[in-house]
Amino acid sequence: MNDDPIGPVDATVVPRFAGPATFARIPRVDEVGGLDNTDVAVVGVPFDSGVSYRPGARFGPGHIRAASKLLRPYHAPLDIHPFGTQQVADAGDIGLNPFDIAEAVDRLEQAAHEFADAGTAMLTLGGDHTIALPLLRAAHRKHGPIGVVHFDAHLDTWDTYFGAPYTHGTPFRRASEEGLLDPERCMHVGIRGPLYAKSDIDDDVRLGFQIIRADRFQDSSVTELAEQMRARLGEGPIYASIDIDVLDPGHAPGTGTPEAGGLTSRELLQTLRALVGTDLVGADIVEVSPPYDHAEITGIAAAHVGYELLSVLAANRV
Repeated sequence: MNDDPIGPVDATVVPRFAGPATFARIPRVDEVGGLDNTDVAVVGVPFDSGVSYRPGARFGPGHIRAASKLLRPYHAPLDIHPFGTQQVADAGDIGLNPFDIAEAVDRLEQAAHEFADAGTAMLTLGGDHTIALPLLRAAHRKHGPIGVVHFDAHLDTWDTYFGAPYTHGTPFRRASEEGLLDPERCMHVGIRGPLYAKSDIDDDVRLGFQIIRADRFQDSSVTELAEQMRARLGEGPIYASIDIDVLDPGHAPGTGTPEAGGLTSRELLQTLRALVGTDLVGADIVEVSPPYDHAEITGIAAAHVGYELLSVLAANRV
């Protein structure tokens, strides 16, 4: 990989509201010499054909990138330069068929294999949560059974919607059924809201998931809950999947299936920092729907989530 990383555009030379339209104004993959010279690629997947309520997440990658212009190159709480200790580059968007979900899932899996084969970790900007399944397939092929920490208001382990097996509410059920996951090292964080039946929870446990409900953040400290998360994830490769609706609608109104009573952005960012020291092999940020956003509230939250994940990946290299 690149021993002398190229960082974002210098904000003392080019104002933050100018410069390239990449995530945090980092260089493109071709500007750093390709995937072979890229440690982490920020990849957009503008796809929302798997949503069950409000659409718009296909515009999420561009919205997150636009909101990321304010990010700066030094992460003080972790004492790390996320763009200085690893080569991070923007790989643009992967265009998927919006009329054929199965074909789109296969195409994204093929693309993810290309990144994995180059030894490049992916920070994927969705898009709806359907994209997690092909990303987990690629991670499993490279690393074996994956531990998953899934931040979301919803379980996303339902069987089908209207008979369709690939939707934003089913990726982790399919992943478990396909043997992609380590059932002893998977969990949801931030679950809340009504369910269809008690059997939803029973099925979820059978599939290998533990739950930290959103209301636990009211009664326990973030530090305590982060320790519980770390204990569950244990040793071995892990994948972090962040549905922005894990945040309360007051912190992330721009999403397709909002639920009251969610995490604050501060709670989410602090919890993500607990992934330092884990074998984090990839991550996604999904379900940002710009048509429902206001003043870039959701986009800014998602951009900072991406920054935290890049900082964790950087800290884990040191």
